[in-house]
Amino acid sequence: MIEFKLPSLGADMDEGTLLEWKVHPGDVVKPGQVIAVVDTAKAAIDVECWHDGTVSQLLIDVGAKVPVGTAIARLLEPGENPQSARRTTAAPLLIEEQAPAGRRPRVSPAARKRAAELGVSAGDVKGHGPQGVITLEDIETAARVTHPPDPDQAMRHAIAAAMSRSKREIPHYYLSETVALDNVMAWLQVHNAQSTLQERLLPSVLLLKAVALALREYPQLNGFWLDNAFKPALDTDLGVAITLRQGGLVAPVLHHVADTSLTQLMSELASLVERARSGSLRSSELGGAGMTVTQLGDQGVDSVLGVIYPPQVALVGFGRITERPWVKDGQLCVMPTVISSLSADHRVSDGHYGARFLGEVRRLLQTPEAL
Repeated sequence: MIEFKLPSLGADMDEGTLLEWKVHPGDVVKPGQVIAVVDTAKAAIDVECWHDGTVSQLLIDVGAKVPVGTAIARLLEPGENPQSARRTTAAPLLIEEQAPAGRRPRVSPAARKRAAELGVSAGDVKGHGPQGVITLEDIETAARVTHPPDPDQAMRHAIAAAMSRSKREIPHYYLSETVALDNVMAWLQVHNAQSTLQERLLPSVLLLKAVALALREYPQLNGFWLDNAFKPALDTDLGVAITLRQGGLVAPVLHHVADTSLTQLMSELASLVERARSGSLRSSELGGAGMTVTQLGDQGVDSVLGVIYPPQVALVGFGRITERPWVKDGQLCVMPTVISSLSADHRVSDGHYGARFLGEVRRLLQTPEAL
């Protein structure tokens, strides 16, 4: 018997609310199959199963909010006999709100006052105190169900909690550099003129590929700070900060960026952005990135000095691509440029190492045809 637990869908996620089951008891499931949709503070996420098996029990009901790590389903392993498996039926995790008919609810004074403040009818709340007394916690729980928090405010709270943790725990250092993009823009113009609409590229794809390739040379910026030690990432998986239509942002993952062609990377990035903004991301796309890249050029800003997304140890930012005065071969000219920046964790690297990394990103962007 396998217990499937609610996975963490981001460093700032502590709990999730089940929106929908995609399977039923008796269904056969495969690795990568979506079995549930869970609401986090930021988005509705498709949760994937990573086991072969048969659904034995669904342990929570739609609408239940549970902490990360809670068992939400049980699966029979391939070949396991359901008669020999433990068949204890777990009660769905529901919030009971109704008092027995005809009985006046017993309410603590603090709970009665809070119920009046929140507009909650104590008669509709089940008490969990001694002898069924309705407690302050019961009223707070009922209020969250009947008057759920504004989604925008919930997302802002989640973002603020993660960023506060980052600034409190991570000793940041910051570097930036202005990079000439004349070769990039000239190469893109020729490439796009010769390509179909589906094969055309945006500059952001080349920036992402250059970061991923540079990480191979500077692996101390690609990984995680866990248990008071640095753990390197196993691949060049990059989180991409995406602004959402309703406000806020998420940072889903592009996998194997250094090994992916520019055309394929463009397709994957476009799909990721579309699905992030339509609320159809998968759980496998919300964890495992060894670094996050944020690009705010479309917002008109010249540069961005981001906050590291824990437990990662670095973040790269790019501002808008704009023409600036530039000296090339001793001559003053106008050059398309972008300001690249690095926010990094001083427990893992230092300014000299970070500067060399940004220099490698710059070097790679001078030969876009090799990316």
